Order: sequence, then C-alpha cells, then structure tokens
Amino acid sequence: MSRVQSVEVDGIYDSRGRPTIEATVVLDSGVRGRAGAPSGASTGVHEVQAFPAGGVTEAIRAVRERLVPRLIGTDAADRAAFDGTIRAVDGTPNLSVVGGNSATALSVAAALAVAADRGEPLWRLLARPGVDGRRFPAIVGNSMNGGMHAIGGPEFQEFIAFADDPDPARSIPAAIRTHQLLGEALHRRFPTAALGRGDEGGWVAGVGSEEGVALLAEACARARDELHVAVHPGLDLAASEFYADGRYRYRDRALDRDGQVAFVSELVDRYGIRYLEDPIEQDDFDGFAAITRAVGDRTLVVGDDLYTTRSDRLARGAAARSTNAVLIKVNQVGTLTETLRTVDLAGSDGQATVTSHRSGEVPEGWLAHIAVGTGARALKCGLLGGERVAKLNELLRLARVHGP
Repeated sequence: MSRVQSVEVDGIYDSRGRPTIEATVVLDSGVRGRAGAPSGASTGVHEVQAFPAGGVTEAIRAVRERLVPRLIGTDAADRAAFDGTIRAVDGTPNLSVVGGNSATALSVAAALAVAADRGEPLWRLLARPGVDGRRFPAIVGNSMNGGMHAIGGPEFQEFIAFADDPDPARSIPAAIRTHQLLGEALHRRFPTAALGRGDEGGWVAGVGSEEGVALLAEACARARDELHVAVHPGLDLAASEFYADGRYRYRDRALDRDGQVAFVSELVDRYGIRYLEDPIEQDDFDGFAAITRAVGDRTLVVGDDLYTTRSDRLARGAAARSTNAVLIKVNQVGTLTETLRTVDLAGSDGQATVTSHRSGEVPEGWLAHIAVGTGARALKCGLLGGERVAKLNELLRLARVHGP
C-alpha cells in the first residue's frame, strides 16, 4: 500500500505570471510526488472552475482545512478512491470549493508519488490496455497565435504545425523549424513591425485568418522539403470566441453555421489542413458533425470546448458522430480518474485523443507521460518557452529509452 503520510499545497506562478497551485504528496515510504497545475485563458463554459471565489489563497485554505485531513492515511495507489475523496469533499459539480486546479495538482502529484515508489515511469502507471510505451504522439505545435491568445491578431486562435512522425527526434525539430520559417515569412511581410509572441510562444501579427493559414501552409511545405518529415498545417479556431447571435463574426463577414462549415471545409482542401480543432461553437454538436462529414476523412476534427474532457459530453458527441478526435486536458475535469474515463470512452468509440497543455503552463514534463501512457494520437504542447519545451524534452527522453 502506498499510504499517504502528508500533503502540502502552496501557491506558484504559471507561464503567464499568474498564480496557480502546487501540491506535494508524501508517502509513508518517504517518496514524494510534486505537481503544479496549469491554467487556461480560452476556457470552455463546461470546464470545472479553476479556483474558488477568492482565488488561489482560498483554494489553499480549502484544501488544507477540508481535504488534507481526509487524504492522510489513504492509499494513493487506489486512484479512484483518492480522486473520489477530492470530489466528495468538494461536493460541487464544478469543483467550486477546492478548485479544479487544486484537484489536478493533487491527483497528478499522488500518481507521481506512486510511480516513484514503484520505481517506474508515470506513463506505465497510467498505461491503457495494449499500450507498451513504444508508440509516440505526433506534435501539435502552436506557430502563430490569434484569438484570446493574441489580442489584435487573427480571429483563429492557433496556427499549428502538425508534425506527424512517430519519432520525436524527427517530429519535434520539424515543428520547431516550421515555427522559425513562419517567423521569417512574417518578418518579410512586415519588415518594419515589431512582431511579438503570444501566451504559447506563437508569433503575433496583424494578419487576417485566411492570410495566416496561407503563410502557415507555405512554412509547413518548406519544412517538409528541408527535413523530409510529414508536417502539415493545423488550426485551432476556438470558434466560440468569435461566435455571437448565431453568427461567426470575422472582420469582413458574418457566417451562419452552413457558411462556417463551407468556409472551413474550403480551407481544409485548399491548404491541406490535417488538424482542425473547435471549428464550430461549443454547444453545436450537429454543426461539428457537419464538419466531420465534410472533411473528417482527411483531417482530424478535434473537440475541445465541445467536450472539455467530460465523458458525458463525449458520449453525446459520439452519438451524433460530431468528431473523430478528442482533446484531453486534465484540469478541465479535475482528476486523472475522470480524464482516463474520457480517454477510454474515446478509444471505445474509435476516436483519437490529443493530450494538451494550457496557455498558462508550468515547467514540468508529466504531460508527456500522459500522452504516451494513453497512446495519444498527438501531443499539443507548444514549441517555445521552458514550460513547453519541458514536455518536448521529456518526450525525447522517453523515446530514447523505449524507441519509436
């Protein structure tokens, strides 16, 4: 038994310089696990609440006073019971008492402690049936930011390098090279402008959404030619962020659902998009299904805000055939138990999973282990900044041990 001896929680900062929470779980063997929780900027309305009213300070107080006494002495290896205690003590559907970030930090810290106690990597502790650690995800790398991640940029939130190679030693350099080439193209396009970078390290420039896609596609093509790796353009539209009153509102037009489906489908075919996240607003299961019918045979149609890693919403999407892929973010639902339930449901429905970071990240590598342990089709983690590179470097380490 991996009995919990002590639990510590405290405040730290994420990559945007905003407060978040860190948890340390110590077992009676003296082994400890520590994890910080990331935070999102573009959050789906169906996510759990990151922090209670009162923020990180109130989250720490609630965990210390209400939750820690209940976790001491429990078996951290019984993940369902450990995570269930977090849920039971909180007592609310959206974790508004202790906060979803507290739940995430505690759940992951406990899993890390158990893995260390057993002398095995985290991915093996989380491994789904049939996963042996030799399959590695494609890389979904944010190359240019827009939407909520870059005020003043295009409507689309992320312009992505989708590096689809089973060897991280090939896919990671290809994604990074695409980012570099896109930066060069933007500097040529705006020779006197001071180009910035968004929350996730992608370029920020005053281009329209379609012009951004064209520049991205060109950068991907050049990276393919240089490195001979299958890297293709991808998009995270985060369409709910520019949807209002039944219309998708661009700078030069407003589209209804049918118009949005037609516009996005045209982009997929014109620019060879192979990764398409949240192209429709977050409650339109039928609109997602229309996109999937139109282009799902040639691109991943990924639900993020549509599902927010919730198994009940995924079940609804599965019934409607809304998507062929699901984004997985632990702190959208709060615990690893609930996250893995959604992963397993996606697998049983034949949908791919994409393990994802958040815009406000912590410089830790455990996300790579979740991707490998769940057999994820892709790992979305950004390309620049220590908090993003920590995931990429950990994936490289795992590949060196096990090999693609």
